Amino acid sequence: MRYFYIQFIYHFVAQIEDKDILALFKDEKTRNTALTQLISKYQKMLYWHIRKIVIDHDDSDDVLQNTYIKIWKGLENFREDSQLYTWMYRIATNEALTHLRQKQKANTTSLHPIEYQLSKSLESDTFFEGDEIQLKLQQAILTLPEKQRLVFNMRYYDETPYEKMSEILETSVGALKASYHIAAKKVEEFLISH
Repeated sequence: MRYFYIQFIYHFVAQIEDKDILALFKDEKTRNTALTQLISKYQKMLYWHIRKIVIDHDDSDDVLQNTYIKIWKGLENFREDSQLYTWMYRIATNEALTHLRQKQKANTTSLHPIEYQLSKSLESDTFFEGDEIQLKLQQAILTLPEKQRLVFNMRYYDETPYEKMSEILETSVGALKASYHIAAKKVEEFLISH
């Protein structure tokens, strides 16, 4: 019985519209409910978006927590000229990239770039459930420059339309298509040569 109740609640929360969440947030009495529903609706998507950037599970959890803090603090000033989803993904992306830059700065004694460290972290990650081919693909993706890696992940894994990506990354559709094409070529070349 408990399973069906949880499934019902999950289905209900997944169906709630962003405008309804924003309406709940605007009322002081239902603000906590808004946060609960916001987290329930987007936690999994944001986590995996962040995870593809920072690779490590624990780091992803930390970045997700920081993302929700920024979202919560900024929600009062959200102007609704973009979709809530787009705005949240932009925050998550920026938090993940900031995390990687801080990690790189903190590790000044290493001779290896952050991408190498992420690759090694992925190999020893107990939460990584992929096979050898998926590991090679992830290693290939980690050889890409930051922007290309981000575009490749959003397009290849999430099938994010270029228009939506353009809003999130604040880059033109043409530039995103070019980045994806170049990234896909580099990934292909890596997989062939390794």
